[in-house]
Amino acid sequence: MKYKILLIIAIFCSGLTISQSNLSDKKRVESIIDSTNTNNVVLIQKFKVGASIDEIWKVFTTKNGWESVFVPLAEVDFKIGGTIKSSYNKNARIGDSTTIVNNIINFVPKKVITLQAELSPHFPEFMKQDAKDFYNIIYFSSIDNATIEVTSYGIGYKNTAKYKALLDFFIKGNESSYLNLINYLETGKKVKF
Repeated sequence: MKYKILLIIAIFCSGLTISQSNLSDKKRVESIIDSTNTNNVVLIQKFKVGASIDEIWKVFTTKNGWESVFVPLAEVDFKIGGTIKSSYNKNARIGDSTTIVNNIINFVPKKVITLQAELSPHFPEFMKQDAKDFYNIIYFSSIDNATIEVTSYGIGYKNTAKYKALLDFFIKGNESSYLNLINYLETGKKVKF
């Protein structure tokens, strides 16, 4: 449970769900750990999806979008200063101890979203001292009218063994969630939680 909650920092993030994707075996999501700054690392994840900017924006900014792809339960108040509250537990209720809260720091419509997760008591102690440093910045770039490239930057991770182990976990979960997103946008199939 603790690590499911942690995933939200790395991805808008998103969930530990089993991909329903019938996509080809070709790797659709690229994950890179940038350690250029020796004290910090950035988790960069990018992918292209056959969808319009309007379609992908709706997924990231609406309750229906979140519940179609990332989590079984969501509440979205999409505005600067708003929140995205979610739970991986379909029997939960928003506001209980399973709720994950992402604060919407800013956004430029259909271009970029900046989120900051609230760290709950379920997070490991070593992360709590760094809570102010964690952000997820998501860029949306139109390749053409039917293809969007999404690039997510998870920032605030420290260049330590504990964080490196955590990043391995986030990468797998985030890639699964992004594959669910691709599958939903390209086939219309919602995730069955």
